[in-house]
Amino acid sequence: MDRLKSLIDKKICSAEQAVALIGNGQTVASGGFVGIGVCEALACALEKRFLETGEPKNLTLVYGAGQGDGGERGANHFAHKGLLKRVIGGHWGLAPKLGKLAIDGDIEAYNFPQGVICQLFRDIAAKRPGNITHVGIGTFIDPEAMGGKLNKKTSEELVKSLILDGQRWLWYKSFPIHIGFIRATAADPFGNLIMNKEAIFGEVLQIAQAAHNSGGIVMAQVNELLEEPIDPQHVKVPGILVDKIVVADPHEHQQTFAETYNPGYCQAIPNDVSIKDNLEPMARNERRVICARACREIHEGAIANLGIGIPEGIARVAAEKNLLEKFTLTVESGPIGGVPAGGLSFGATLYPQALVDQPSQFDFYDGGGLDFAALGAAQVDKYGNVNVSKFGSKMAGVGGFVNITQNSQKLVFCGTFTTGGLEVKMADGKLEILKEGKIRKFIKNVEQISFSGKRALDIKQQVLYITERAVFKLVDKGIELIEVAPGIDIESDVIGLMDFNPIVNNVNLMPKELFK
Repeated sequence: MDRLKSLIDKKICSAEQAVALIGNGQTVASGGFVGIGVCEALACALEKRFLETGEPKNLTLVYGAGQGDGGERGANHFAHKGLLKRVIGGHWGLAPKLGKLAIDGDIEAYNFPQGVICQLFRDIAAKRPGNITHVGIGTFIDPEAMGGKLNKKTSEELVKSLILDGQRWLWYKSFPIHIGFIRATAADPFGNLIMNKEAIFGEVLQIAQAAHNSGGIVMAQVNELLEEPIDPQHVKVPGILVDKIVVADPHEHQQTFAETYNPGYCQAIPNDVSIKDNLEPMARNERRVICARACREIHEGAIANLGIGIPEGIARVAAEKNLLEKFTLTVESGPIGGVPAGGLSFGATLYPQALVDQPSQFDFYDGGGLDFAALGAAQVDKYGNVNVSKFGSKMAGVGGFVNITQNSQKLVFCGTFTTGGLEVKMADGKLEILKEGKIRKFIKNVEQISFSGKRALDIKQQVLYITERAVFKLVDKGIELIEVAPGIDIESDVIGLMDFNPIVNNVNLMPKELFK
């Protein structure tokens, strides 16, 4: 045991001592998903060091999933002029301070698909030239468009187009990882990491391997140190990859940014527990109408993914209707089965059947494993293109949206028809618009193509756009109006509020029971 103690003693240090090892110009890979698995203690210590000393300077930050609370936590700690030179991120919306640096041109900024980035860590570890994939073709990430670059300061081409055996692919280039920020529940005397109280595994192993094989330093934030070695089957990151271990204070190691610890995220459903009883029913409003209509598109036995925002409600509607056992919900962060959590706990799942790491989940998604996916849509144009990533000066980013939307067999975009003050009333099986939203969502051209309608048609995806008052379908010539809500006038309440004319042939009524 003395030998083991000497092993772990060499690795244990404070967060301040760990981040003191980060040098100017280095590349930092940060693991985490919203607030799950985020190394808050390490990020805070790095911010504090920079504010007090002005170092380290000109870092490159790379991360897959969005990390933050929309305010101060997570990746927001990195958002200082001089600290960062470049950011390669999957989702930007939860770290608005980073987004401001990008919008203002203070940093080089790239937005790549979340799945590509977490898989790229694996490619970097294996010394491959990069990640070669179809994901991103036809979007703003395609080098034939913007190459994922978010401002004029950003010039280097990090993604290129390749032709292999007559088929076009995108090549996202590898680069060395000098520092890896990863998080686990506990470390044993060998430095092995266990994640039994973490809601997801994320890409901790891949980041650790990438940093180690790049000659870098792996810094692990944990909640506790164990006196006995971990059973080998439970080790998620072996100690041979871990250089520094920081024991964080509890307030910097919450399970999610919304919950200190929810055991339901780490266990199978007990025999005496009903998921339905753990979910609050949805309010009878326009969001419920959208979710209930979308729920009808999920066939029995389907493997599905539900995006953040309005689509989260589909699980609650399905639970109310006792449909959850008829299909399997998954989350891109790794959970399979159960009910995905929402808000700042998004990424976790209540009573999952299984957990896999994030790169493996995206392997499954990218290969067409999803039968159904429902995601939000902020802007839709006449070609069926969707924008969720950039609106004027607001930088949201795509996260896993591109991986999911390009590869699901059936795809449903969910959102209100207009936004910004929309008020509706439902009674007697009809919908009444009390106050129209100020902002149109169906516009002539989207600001950024996050989803390509043309590519969806090329690969023969089934695509619907579901709102509270109308349902559209992607067809060869654009989007076709196929349903309207009872009580809605097609000309004044639908077509008159679009910047283009949809295809109109046979329009059916949305089911009346949605509005009772």
